[in-house]
Amino acid sequence: MAGKVTILGGGAMATACAILLADHPGQAVTIWARNPDFAEDMQKTRENRRLLPGIHIPDGIRITSDISEAVADSEFLVASIPSKHLRSSLTALSSAIPGGIPVISVVKGVEIETFLRPSQIVEEVLGKRPFVSLSGPSHAEEIAKRLPASVVAASEDASLAEQVQEMFTTDRFRVYTNTDLIGVELAGALKNIIGIAAGICDGLGYGDNAKSAMITRGIVEISRFGESLGAQPETFAGLAGIGDLITTCVSPHGRNRAVGERLGKGESLDQILATTSSVAEGVTTTEAIHGLAKSRNVEMPIVNEVYQVLFRGKSAVEATNSLMLRPLKQE
Repeated sequence: MAGKVTILGGGAMATACAILLADHPGQAVTIWARNPDFAEDMQKTRENRRLLPGIHIPDGIRITSDISEAVADSEFLVASIPSKHLRSSLTALSSAIPGGIPVISVVKGVEIETFLRPSQIVEEVLGKRPFVSLSGPSHAEEIAKRLPASVVAASEDASLAEQVQEMFTTDRFRVYTNTDLIGVELAGALKNIIGIAAGICDGLGYGDNAKSAMITRGIVEISRFGESLGAQPETFAGLAGIGDLITTCVSPHGRNRAVGERLGKGESLDQILATTSSVAEGVTTTEAIHGLAKSRNVEMPIVNEVYQVLFRGKSAVEATNSLMLRPLKQE
């Protein structure tokens, strides 16, 4: 087990990770939240009232907005920052973060401008260091309530993945290991796009048949894209792939599915973003992956239609027609 672990971020998943880690005696946990007032409120009330209302934060967890205090003597960092803010946030914190400390990422997304995965962004900003991606079907709301869940700890260093496995595993949170870091990171990012597509199905009232087809064909696109970048195909049949995709597409907690549902009901992206407090990673990821797939000539029809609805004003019904009336082919 680790001695002290610092969580970078004050969101729902950051809070859930802190609660998990604190279940292990001897693991000291600190949450770093950027906003001083927000950090102080969580420290005093022992609750993330904005994002996880009603969930008690164990008294032993320290919450601060002082990054130097947060990382002092830390043995591991947990990055829980939205992908579109990851580079800027780490850049602002970099002078206070010692070199060599391993990073455990629960970030799911790809940077729009560079197409880089979280591990690559961390290396560019903080320098080369041990890295683990913790990913799978894991809504923060359920984890924080200690409902059963299983995820994957992926790293090119198998022994490091095993160490993280031990750090996070509890009687209600089971962690498997995996050495396919590329595949696990890509699966975590791309499933959010398919989650938006599934939400569009819900918003249009298309039923279970349509959503099942969307999930099935979605994992085909994710796998095709991942393999083109060197990922292992079996990763997408596991927890980080189909497991996370199912949760994203069916759960009422799913932010990306909720965005898609509102799109299906006729709202514009601007209207949705203006009235949503939490971050739907799939919106920015769609923009990044659409561009990268096009440049690599990887066929991704669902991703393309989600992109057209989000950024090119295409209606959800028109996008459905485009998918359904594509040239017939063998599965």
